[in-house]
Amino acid sequence: MSGEPTTSAWRAPLASEAARGPSAAALERVEARVRHGERIDEGDALLLHDRADLATLGRLADLVRWRKHPDPIVTYIVDRNVNPTNVCITDCGFCAFYRRPDAEGAYVHSREVLVEKVRETAEQGGRQILMQGGHHPHLKTDWWCDLIADLRGRFPEVNAHALSAPEIDHLSKLDKRPVEEVIADLAEAGLGSVPGAGAEILVERVRKIIAPKKTSTERWLAVHEKIHEAGLRSSATMMFGHVETAAERIEHLARLRELQDRTGGFTAFACWNMQRDGVPEEHLYPERVSSAVYLRVQALSRIFLDNIDNVQTSYVTQGMKMAQVTLRFGCNDFGGTMLEENVVSAAGCFHLESIAGIERQIQGAGLSPRRRNSWYGIDDERHEGECRPANREEAATHRVAPTGVGG
Repeated sequence: MSGEPTTSAWRAPLASEAARGPSAAALERVEARVRHGERIDEGDALLLHDRADLATLGRLADLVRWRKHPDPIVTYIVDRNVNPTNVCITDCGFCAFYRRPDAEGAYVHSREVLVEKVRETAEQGGRQILMQGGHHPHLKTDWWCDLIADLRGRFPEVNAHALSAPEIDHLSKLDKRPVEEVIADLAEAGLGSVPGAGAEILVERVRKIIAPKKTSTERWLAVHEKIHEAGLRSSATMMFGHVETAAERIEHLARLRELQDRTGGFTAFACWNMQRDGVPEEHLYPERVSSAVYLRVQALSRIFLDNIDNVQTSYVTQGMKMAQVTLRFGCNDFGGTMLEENVVSAAGCFHLESIAGIERQIQGAGLSPRRRNSWYGIDDERHEGECRPANREEAATHRVAPTGVGG
């Protein structure tokens, strides 16, 4: 599987094969490294991906999870996904949500509509609004800054977790100025953190097939590095199960780990398999990968990403029962309540859940649910300690020099 697309014939190894087959000795060496808390390399990760049985992967991922988070809790955040516009000019064939400018169904929400959506979120105890809007050809940085500042002034308790690296890169091109300046203006307006969307697979061979107009691998990583240097935190993601190979999945994880070694700016990692139903180029993509493959990749990411503290499940794409299973495959966070979600829902996923439903699933796994903020500080009346980090300044891994100081 390592040299072939993931659509090629491949059979997951049985436990007996992993224990007594030709790769058994090598697997035992890698497993020992994980048990001892040592970093594994890309070759080790590929061996686990292709040759380890699923139960072993789950056991190792669970070990790493408890090593990082010894308390028996699972966090989640009360949030809402809001898309101020669905207009985008990158034409990604895997996206069922976007519309071209002037196409039927294209929209830009009014400020009144957006304010009301955030008001509803705040009234339900929401702590985050995730805002993304694609690559609109006319909405520049000042439009986003005005929106973020307005929402921040009205609802200071709701963090703006907004825009992706490709969107920020797009804004710098529209403005014809450096991306550092765009990030600085957004931060001054009140941007609190940045989602990890737009990563897909951080390998150029893959990106040229599935998203040829979108930001390159190097640029995605560079923008996130600038985000971290500006004192903001971001998350990291991976969408798999399309044209990538197993080795390219590992390469993606390695690029994230390398950047995290330099900046420490990623708060969490989340992955999901591609949802092909109804996307513009549905006929070009393979059938959705199985839940077993999802668990395999999810567990491997927890094992490999030893410098990213939090791993988030994807109940929106996998459903609640599978999300519950991932809590024993390395995940310590249930993600957001998503009082609204539009992007993967456009591809046929409707697994949105209530706050009570999320808490029931966590408790059903024998763990305790706790609400958090965007920076993974626990913000819950059931929590006996302080909420730390409580804001973007406390969470920053890079400290921004005061004006007039530094080169």
